[in-house]
Amino acid sequence: MSVAGSKVLDVSSATFAQEVLARSREVPVVVDFWAPWCGPCRMLGPILERLAQEANGSFRLVKINVDENPDVAARYGVQGIPAVKAFRDGRVVAEFVGAQPEPYVRSFLRRLAPPPSDGRVAQAQARVAAGALAEAEALYRQVLAAEPTNTAALTGLAEVLAVRGQAEEADRLLNQLPPEASVAPQVTRLRARLAFQIEASRLPDEMTSRKRLAANPGDLDARWALATRLAAKGQYEEALQHYLDIIRGDRAYRNGGARKAMLAIFDLLGQDNPLAREYRSRLANVLY
Repeated sequence: MSVAGSKVLDVSSATFAQEVLARSREVPVVVDFWAPWCGPCRMLGPILERLAQEANGSFRLVKINVDENPDVAARYGVQGIPAVKAFRDGRVVAEFVGAQPEPYVRSFLRRLAPPPSDGRVAQAQARVAAGALAEAEALYRQVLAAEPTNTAALTGLAEVLAVRGQAEEADRLLNQLPPEASVAPQVTRLRARLAFQIEASRLPDEMTSRKRLAANPGDLDARWALATRLAAKGQYEEALQHYLDIIRGDRAYRNGGARKAMLAIFDLLGQDNPLAREYRSRLANVLY
């Protein structure tokens, strides 16, 4: 079912994660758990749909048929229908059961307005875009002081800290994310960047490693340290070449760490990136 303006969408078990959990990080998502045979559902549904149209995008309404998707209903403890659950940042923040009258539903929906912290998150994102990282960091910390579990602020501050070289604190912030947020592509890529930075901080500096390699090109420890330092700075092409040279010398070095590092860089670059395609091919030639 959908209505004009695409304010209402039918979802299923297959699309729930994307259309509800992921989308709720952008705008509140209201989920109407219903079934065709349910009389009260037919009373509540038109109220929700009309109010979704009136809201003009301030929240998103989706409907899920519990008969066709019992796994989702069970996951969220739906025992009676209609059941309405509102999601923000991938989690339920408000709910009610039964065909409630329109004034009640209006009041319920009004409570879903973005909290004041969302404005500070937007300001922080704008400061990041402008290169004002110190100001962005301060704004994100203000949000987290009031809302320690704010997903956007946790992720945003971690990204700022990664750029500023504070990898270990950034990693601790990501560990505070809820499970559904921690697997988002943005977070996965950031974790990979932080892993290089944290590893690099424990290794000899770039100049020392280059001098050791100049004296002994077969020094895999020096090559590993140099590759990791380069990867931590985003200098991926030279880093990939050094990791590949390590694999040529000893593919079992650090339990295959060079291969794993190359795969991590491919993910950071994106699988269709020309550099990733080139070195994926070169890696395959070495390994096979």
